[in-house]
Amino acid sequence: MTLTTPASDWRRKLAATVEAPRIQHLIIALILVNAAILGLETSPDAMARWGSTLQWLDQIILFVFVVELALRLAAHGPRFFRDPWSVFDFVVVGIALLPAAGPFAVLRALRVLRVLRLLTMVPNMRRVVGGLLAAIPGLASVFGIISIIFYVASVIATKLFSGDFPQWFGHIGSSAYTLFQVMTLESWSMGIVRPVMEVFPQAWIFFVLFILISTFTMLNLFIAVIVNAIQAEHEIELRDKDVAAAEKSETALLQEEVRALRQELREMRGLLTANRGGITQGGS
Repeated sequence: MTLTTPASDWRRKLAATVEAPRIQHLIIALILVNAAILGLETSPDAMARWGSTLQWLDQIILFVFVVELALRLAAHGPRFFRDPWSVFDFVVVGIALLPAAGPFAVLRALRVLRVLRLLTMVPNMRRVVGGLLAAIPGLASVFGIISIIFYVASVIATKLFSGDFPQWFGHIGSSAYTLFQVMTLESWSMGIVRPVMEVFPQAWIFFVLFILISTFTMLNLFIAVIVNAIQAEHEIELRDKDVAAAEKSETALLQEEVRALRQELREMRGLLTANRGGITQGGS
């Protein structure tokens, strides 16, 4: 059993304090308020009326974020940078501390990234983002398939329609862009397909097949991969919670056994002291 040193003890207490639900709810509230402030700063009327107040509140909230981040860093030590979410918080808050003048003036617009801290504070959001990141390998495969479909369809569309509709299908690049518009179902019928059908009456077969394959089939495949990844992330989280609960229960059991052993040792010491006292009295 690992002994708890004074240093680790104060780190543990500090971490428990900083990560307490009340503190976390306060940080979430401040993030939402800061998001509203950053939005109001884009309004000339709001800045003319409350500009100095909004900037003052923004600086106070930034100070609270810095203090909270410093306490977490002190509580976890080097382990702080092993957590990707903590590193994300560190980068977001660090950007806000850069000077807003000179070559770093463009970074002032990135202050709005502080709103993204909600992703690290709300467990459900964090789970969704984790699922999306875990789905990237599967999405890459789906993207590869749909890229092949787009390439084949663009070549076919260029061969069929480039002579009469060069503005849409003049070369493979313009054909791919037009087919992307068709895939999104944005003005695909009246804007593109029906004018093409006036010259090529059977063109609807090509476009309907393309929509069925690209929009409905591939889009559902994208969704299936993401949902599966999120579900897997949720199962991992539940398994980690079960393991943590089991470890906590085992630790509690070991602590109880240690307390029982200490009690037995105290009783044995009491008996030995009593026996020594009896022998001493008998010898005298």
